[in-house]
Amino acid sequence: MDTRHFDPDKIRNIGIIAHIDAGKTTATERMLFYSGFAHKLGSVDDGTTITDWMDQERERGITIVSAAITTQWRDHQINIIDTPGHIDFTAEVQRALRVLDGGVVVFDGVHGVESQSETVWRQAERYKVPRICFINKMDRTGADFEHALQTIRQRLHVEPVPVNIPIGVEHDFTGVIDLLNMEAVHWSDELGANPERGPIPEALRESADAARRQMLEAVCETDDALLERYLGEEPVEAAEWRAALRRATLENRLYPVLCGAALRNVGIQSLLDAVVDYLPSPEDRKEVVGHHPQTGEEEHWPLRLEEPLCALVFKTVTDPYAGQMAYVRVYSGLLKSGDQVFNPRTGRKLRIGRLVRVFADRREDVDSIPAGEIDAVIGLKAAHTGDTLCALDHPLVLESIQFPEPVINIAIEPIATRDRDELDRALHQLMEEDPTFHVHVDEYSGQTILAGMGELHLEILINRIEREHQVKVRSGAPRVTYKETVSQPVSRVEGRYVHQSGGHGQYGHVYIDLRPGEPGSGIVFSQQIKGGVIPAAFIPAVRKGVEEAAQSGLLGGQEITDVEVVLVDGSTHPVDSSELAFKNAGVQAFRDAAQQAGLKLLEPVCKIQVIAPEENLGDVLGQLNARRCEVRSTEPRSDGTHDIQGMVPLAEMFGYATDLRSVTQGRALFTMEFDHYSPVPDKVLDKLQLRS
Repeated sequence: MDTRHFDPDKIRNIGIIAHIDAGKTTATERMLFYSGFAHKLGSVDDGTTITDWMDQERERGITIVSAAITTQWRDHQINIIDTPGHIDFTAEVQRALRVLDGGVVVFDGVHGVESQSETVWRQAERYKVPRICFINKMDRTGADFEHALQTIRQRLHVEPVPVNIPIGVEHDFTGVIDLLNMEAVHWSDELGANPERGPIPEALRESADAARRQMLEAVCETDDALLERYLGEEPVEAAEWRAALRRATLENRLYPVLCGAALRNVGIQSLLDAVVDYLPSPEDRKEVVGHHPQTGEEEHWPLRLEEPLCALVFKTVTDPYAGQMAYVRVYSGLLKSGDQVFNPRTGRKLRIGRLVRVFADRREDVDSIPAGEIDAVIGLKAAHTGDTLCALDHPLVLESIQFPEPVINIAIEPIATRDRDELDRALHQLMEEDPTFHVHVDEYSGQTILAGMGELHLEILINRIEREHQVKVRSGAPRVTYKETVSQPVSRVEGRYVHQSGGHGQYGHVYIDLRPGEPGSGIVFSQQIKGGVIPAAFIPAVRKGVEEAAQSGLLGGQEITDVEVVLVDGSTHPVDSSELAFKNAGVQAFRDAAQQAGLKLLEPVCKIQVIAPEENLGDVLGQLNARRCEVRSTEPRSDGTHDIQGMVPLAEMFGYATDLRSVTQGRALFTMEFDHYSPVPDKVLDKLQLRS
């Protein structure tokens, strides 16, 4: 492959994002084939894909880690990241979106917008990533282009603008009508490598004219100059319409829509054209916002090669051949092999070793990574996901990537005691790679506890420990991660730590107010100390004590969360006061206040979507009710199934996949994602036996 550096305006950093099973990996494989990267078509079903290169991905037919691939189209460099659709791997989607300039959102032509389509769309919205849409699987029975567009309007609340429309439906789907050039494009050869352009069939002329008119009117609403010319019936070239649509796409005002059938090799070249025509280059981002590590002042950093270096580590992996490898997006300046750079998080200088351009599981050496590029650094051990790399004399911290907290845990131990050290090494490495995976040792049982985003997440992590690190392990049953919070406010709760021994004693004395906080806020600490009754130097110690005490609650040792703590008063001793004494006083005050405020247990609640055949609807709803599911909606779909959406406690969902399969003969599907924590009902709390 060509490893030359392209000008920033000729680069597209894009992500392929979608609901699970919408066909994004197949679409990615076709993009690689037609752009000349691959010499044969990879298949998810056959386990021959380039992007799903891990054994487990090929066995399961799902994407687990986001794969970065560089390819070229129309003399542009396209860096593609194929992200997972399964919600257990949401961290992979988030960190990809953080560094991408544009996104291709793939929808199923039969179902349109599905539950996780909404999730990934919201994540892209958060990072203001311009998107184009690809309605895939137009050859399937039940495929309906207009229905898919309608679901985009209704469920995503945006304006989709078709730039091509299908020719034929279901098994008669053979091509598309290009609405800008008003041509019919057919893919008649088996590999789909040579699309044929020609006149629009007379039978489709009227619908094509109507669709083109709608597209042009949508573009005119974003461009007053074009609107005047359009209303005045002045001629406007296709290139001008394309430029205006590009501007509206970059501003997230319009979302171009294309259609195709990736598995049948139809529509992919048009999609590649749209990536080049409508999605942003690194230059279009203009600037990146960060903060000075010392002063905390916001800084706007121009995205230019002449500026000092500014790059973000968005993913770290351990490569079996190359060792530690960090994927970096360079925003400004030039990252060169042999350079010294600064990591503001650690305050340390790092030396840049070998640089590589990554082609999924292959890599080729490059001597530098200029602004706008996504490549990888080999052997960068002192940098983690979310770290900024910057010039030594121009420190800057980019906004780090926020990841959700894990909601499910499992106990694990090596079968052979001699493997304990190797297991610890494996867990440490996996934690560095995956920010949503946590490990801790239970202080009561001494067990090693793994915490993750779902059953599949933990299952795959354990599988990786056994395959990649050759450590055989045994594990317990998965358990839900509960939390605790307080029921009511309490005022002026005292915490006093006085300890006398020979020489200096210890003296710390505080009063705190405590009240319920906003859901999802964690522990919010503030202080209202007047007159210096507690010296400013000791206040951080009180905060540390409060946060430490919140780690283990009083109902079942669960973390206490969503609480506001205000330090209001206290006293000090001129000789015996110390940071340790005030930290211990903070611990005592918090624990006493939490006891007085009345603790309640919180459980993780998930958003669930079940797609079930109509004849099984009653049984499926009965199963969900038995699992404490609050069904929010039940809607019929065009293919004879029903779409059930609701909220369900995670604790009730173990083994659900098996039960659903048995009651529907394997014909139903479900997806589930964590949504929020909610109080556990009293009757359930009694069964959990967690009361203090």
